[in-house]
Amino acid sequence: MNSSVTSVSPSPPADTSSVTASKPSAWKRIKRDKWMLLMMLPGLLVFILFKYVPMFGLVAAFQNYKSYLGFFHSHWVGWKNFQIFFNDPSFFQLLRNTVIFGVYKMIFVFPLPIIVALMLNEVQVNWYKRLTQTFIYIPHFISWVVVASLTVTFFASDNGVVNRMMGTNINFLANPSTFRPEIILQQIWKETGWGTIIYLAALSGIDPQLYEAAEIDGAGRWKQMWHVTLPGIRGTVATLFILGMGSFLNMGFEQFLLMLNPLNRSVGDIYDTFVYEVGINQGKLSYTTAVGLFKSVASLILVAISNKVVKVLGEEGLY
Repeated sequence: MNSSVTSVSPSPPADTSSVTASKPSAWKRIKRDKWMLLMMLPGLLVFILFKYVPMFGLVAAFQNYKSYLGFFHSHWVGWKNFQIFFNDPSFFQLLRNTVIFGVYKMIFVFPLPIIVALMLNEVQVNWYKRLTQTFIYIPHFISWVVVASLTVTFFASDNGVVNRMMGTNINFLANPSTFRPEIILQQIWKETGWGTIIYLAALSGIDPQLYEAAEIDGAGRWKQMWHVTLPGIRGTVATLFILGMGSFLNMGFEQFLLMLNPLNRSVGDIYDTFVYEVGINQGKLSYTTAVGLFKSVASLILVAISNKVVKVLGEEGLY
C-alpha cells in the first residue's frame, strides 16, 4: 500500500509593512483632529489651573505659612500641624460627624436614584416619563441658598409650614436630633434627579433583545428586572459607588454652613466647616491645609479600597 504524504509548505510571514505604513503619525493625527483638540483645550486649561496648580499650596501643611513671606520663605515645621490636629479635642467629633453623614449618604442617598430609574424605566407613557424626569432633575440646578431658605420656610419654629400643619412649636432647625435628617432630606431632594438621569442613560444601552429572550423564556417584569436590567447597569453602579466613596468625606460646604447654628453645631460640624471657621476666619492657613490634606489622603484610600472591592465582585473598577 502506498501512502502519500502531502507536504504543506509554511506560508510566508504576513507583510505588516503596509499596516504600519497606513497608521498615521502622531503629528498627522493632531492635524486631523485639530478642531476637536482646540475644543478640548479650554476645559483642559481650566482643569490644570484650578486643580493641579493649586496643589502646590499643599506645601503649606508642612510650614508655618505666612502670606507676607510666601511659600519659599515661611518656616518649615514638618508634621507639627498634623500632630496638633490629631491631638485637638475636636478631631474625633469632626471625624464622627463626617463619617455619620457619609454613611447616611451611602445608605439613603446613593441607592435612591437607582430605584427611581428602575421605576421610570417601567413607565410606558412617554410624556409622563419625560415630565417626571424634568421635575426631579430641576432641583440639581437650584442653589443651596435657595434650598436652605425653603427648609427654613417649612421647618421654622414660629410660622413654619410643618409646625402650622401639626399645631406645634418645635424648633426643628436648632434641634440636634433633627439636623441630620434635614441634611439628608435636602440631599435626596436636590441630587436624586441627577443620579437618575445617569442610570436612565445606562438603562437605554441595554440590548432590547435580552428582554425579548427573557420574555420568551417566561420571565415576568420582576425577573426581567432582576436578571436583565440590574446586570446591565452593574458597571455604572460600580463606577458611581467608587466615586461616591471618594466623596465620602466631602459632604458639601455650602449646605452645612447655611444650616449650622450654635445649637446644632455639635452634630453638624464637619471637616469642611472646620476648615472655613479656623482657616478663613482665624487665619490658621497651615493648620487647615493639613486638615484638608488628611481628608484628601483618607478619600484616596477609600477610593482604592472600594475599587478593590468592586474588582473582587467581578466588575472592572476605575483602574
